[in-house]
Amino acid sequence: MNSCYQWSLTTASRSTVGILVHGDNHFIVRGPRPGPETALALVRHWSLIQIGKATPPELRHWSISTREFREDLKWAYVVRGEQPMTEAVRQLLAELAARGIAAEEIPSAG
Repeated sequence: MNSCYQWSLTTASRSTVGILVHGDNHFIVRGPRPGPETALALVRHWSLIQIGKATPPELRHWSISTREFREDLKWAYVVRGEQPMTEAVRQLLAELAARGIAAEEIPSAG
């Protein structure tokens, strides 16, 4: 495969943006749409403050993004948490659903 073509595929995957919701918390995520198990691993990894701990290699394809447009969100996962989802996130997920982007629910990170 042409290395330039490989680079463009990798760049396109990294430019995808989605949302991971965990109870009353959420993460806007840059990276390819993860599978459910990886989404759960990301929630676990980002939900605990771990000063000085490196990101596991299998999770390095994703990063939390702080500046994105809601129109750019392409995927969504919801993991039930101890607290209920906020109204703002509920509204955002409804907007995504209206655009044909359904939030996939996955079992609790418990």
